[in-house]
Amino acid sequence: MEHKSYSKHFILLSVLLIVFFFLNISLGSVSIPFEEILQSLVGNMTSKESWQTIVLDFRLPKAITAILVGSGLSICGLLMQTLFRNPLAGPFVLGISSGASLGVAILILGSSLFGGYFLSNSISNWSLAIAASLGAFLVLSAVIIAANKVRNTMSILIIGLMFGSFTAAIISVLAYFSEAAQIQQYLFWSFGSLGNLSWSEISVFGSLYLIGILGIFSVIKPLNSFLLGENYAKSLGINIKKNRTIILGITSLLTGIITAFSGPIAFIGLAVPHIAKIVFATSNHKIILPASAIIGGIVLLICDSIAQLPTSEFTVPINAITSLFGAPIVIWLLIRKKKIVV
Repeated sequence: MEHKSYSKHFILLSVLLIVFFFLNISLGSVSIPFEEILQSLVGNMTSKESWQTIVLDFRLPKAITAILVGSGLSICGLLMQTLFRNPLAGPFVLGISSGASLGVAILILGSSLFGGYFLSNSISNWSLAIAASLGAFLVLSAVIIAANKVRNTMSILIIGLMFGSFTAAIISVLAYFSEAAQIQQYLFWSFGSLGNLSWSEISVFGSLYLIGILGIFSVIKPLNSFLLGENYAKSLGINIKKNRTIILGITSLLTGIITAFSGPIAFIGLAVPHIAKIVFATSNHKIILPASAIIGGIVLLICDSIAQLPTSEFTVPINAITSLFGAPIVIWLLIRKKKIVV
């Protein structure tokens, strides 16, 4: 009976994901009839060639990016909350996002110091993604080394927070010596964006995302045992160090590529796992992991639809929407729900 109710939940969530996916594609500064959108999606010609270009080259990649980013951040948030047994842990606690931000800051803000002004004029999506990936990889390497040196999982959390503070300090120094145009460029990147990826970039993003998702299947059982503490996990024969390293690696990979391609996007990874636990009333990761992924995709699609300011040519930063609309909803859900599954 329990599994049947879960099936109904997943069917409803899947329907909502499809509905908000098409709603997201339908909204924008240019009004396009829904029939024309469907025609372009199935490969038929539309009444106006520009409509087909808008749908296939801009709106569709953005909607797919929203699902990948939303689901990826939600999964990372759940992994961190389980590993550290801390409901306030999120995908950025390891400092991976801070490392990615440092890589981008060195590319944009440090260009006048290290490479001359000409470098800042040649910055592309690929160069930003590569710089962010290198920064995330350096912090990831440091975190993995630290994880093998310390026995206490909470120590890794503290080390990750210290990496975040350290990189933030370096970024502040770079910003102090940078020009206003460079600071503005970095600031726009830090707002987060879902609409800047081409199909080639999405293919790279999606491939790395799939590698991270496949790795999760090997740690579902250890994740459930971690909920009751490391001592309980050891009593079940779980290799703590090995599985902890795998979980940290998966989280770092997903967080790193998401930050590299879309910038640091707040709230999703912290809040969605709590929403999933409230909706499904369970902490079993076989249920909560796919639930968090689907809900994360839905939430970010909704936030992106709002950020587009339908019928307007202006777009609000996605970070502002995820925080403004998301945080109050989560607070309301947590207060309304008397018994929360931790």
